[in-house]
Amino acid sequence: MTSNRRNFLRNVTLGTGALATGLPAFAKEDGNWFANEITKRQAADGFNMCGYAAPKIETVRIGFIGLGNRGPGAVERISHIEGVQIKALCDKRPERIANSQKILAKNGLPKATEYTGEEGWKALCESKDIDLVYIATPWKLHTPMAVYAMNHGKHAASEVPIAVTVDECWQLVETSEKTRKHCMMLENCCYDFFELLTLNMARNGMFGELIHAEGAYIHDLIQSNFGKTSYSDMWRLKENIGRNGNLYPTHGLGPIAQCLDINRGDKMDHLVSMSSNDFMMNALAKERAATDSFYKEYVDKPYRGNMNTTMIRTQKGKTIMLQHDVTSPRPYSRIHLISGTKGVASKYPEPERIAFGHEWIKPEELKALYDKYTPPIVKHVGEIAKKIGGHGGMDFMMDWRLIDCLRNGLPLDQDVYDGALWSVIAPLSEQSVANKSTTVDIPDFTKGNWKTNKPVNLTLEGGGNTGVKTVSK
Repeated sequence: MTSNRRNFLRNVTLGTGALATGLPAFAKEDGNWFANEITKRQAADGFNMCGYAAPKIETVRIGFIGLGNRGPGAVERISHIEGVQIKALCDKRPERIANSQKILAKNGLPKATEYTGEEGWKALCESKDIDLVYIATPWKLHTPMAVYAMNHGKHAASEVPIAVTVDECWQLVETSEKTRKHCMMLENCCYDFFELLTLNMARNGMFGELIHAEGAYIHDLIQSNFGKTSYSDMWRLKENIGRNGNLYPTHGLGPIAQCLDINRGDKMDHLVSMSSNDFMMNALAKERAATDSFYKEYVDKPYRGNMNTTMIRTQKGKTIMLQHDVTSPRPYSRIHLISGTKGVASKYPEPERIAFGHEWIKPEELKALYDKYTPPIVKHVGEIAKKIGGHGGMDFMMDWRLIDCLRNGLPLDQDVYDGALWSVIAPLSEQSVANKSTTVDIPDFTKGNWKTNKPVNLTLEGGGNTGVKTVSK
């Protein structure tokens, strides 16, 4: 197949709006080719990774890539999980590796092999003594590293978002299916305590048929994004230049997508997205550049709008509202709202609230719901997770669950289709914003398997035997 035909076919099947200006000449001339190839792509015989249980790994050998902001915390948390060996540490800055070696020494663990330099991560992925590559690098490196790891026989787990383009999402899906290696996006918010409670309540029909859900990432990060030492080479500020949409959708989206059984009984169909103007980032760049020449290159740039609102409709007619704002002076919020025919749950603003009518239930009634519907993972490791930490314990529960699944040969709670779908909202929202909030179709990364895929397993059946080292905090 010629490259122009291949690229055109990929654009159409990825939902990138390739038909907006009409069919290219070769497709018009050969309508049968066009119809047949689209059918083939949509029915591609890819191995279904949803529900896939990889062979058990008695001791999970881990290599960490990226030891700046998120990496050291992950090293600390996983050093408390039994049944693992931290075999390798990688960062382009050797001093960061040294800091993580201190974490291992403090927790009585042997020194890990060190990889550094611009491409040291490739050597780590090629190593023969690693089962899982844990990626905590800038966003644009997530997909290349995860794909390289899987192609070299490793499971991959990446910080959010796991991809920044539509094509990268398909790369992850196709590579995971081909290699049969897990590719998990580390969406920690799915393991927060209230989110897990509401997921279990939704599964038990407490909210009736879910109709609508809301999520967000509203977090005042403007000073951090403009900080000279906050993110290596100012990479996070640069992500906010030339990209106008919901750049960080997964924290708010992941938990509500699980409540709606997205990819497991329903699928996202299409979205529309709208952004405000930028009223703050260029202004701050100019203010800082007036006294510090370092910031001159960040003046008069096409920054994203301060607030983005994206609406999604599912195949079954449910709606999702997502928001993104990391510049405005507002209290932190992921919103986390699910609304059904029998009730509603809402987390932000505090306190956590649930209602089955016109009024929120009383605190003692909420406690009773926690007692009844707290899922097994929280009962099993929730208290020690709070001691070990990581955003109140949800990071540790996520890490513990990943290791427990790998050690016991269990399907992951978040598979490659979830990571791809939750991440693809960013580039699709950019497309919609750029075209006056036009509707954009959302790819079905499961290729139709959403109709029969089973919902996320909230039990510890077959697992739960991974120990945790005692900590005192």
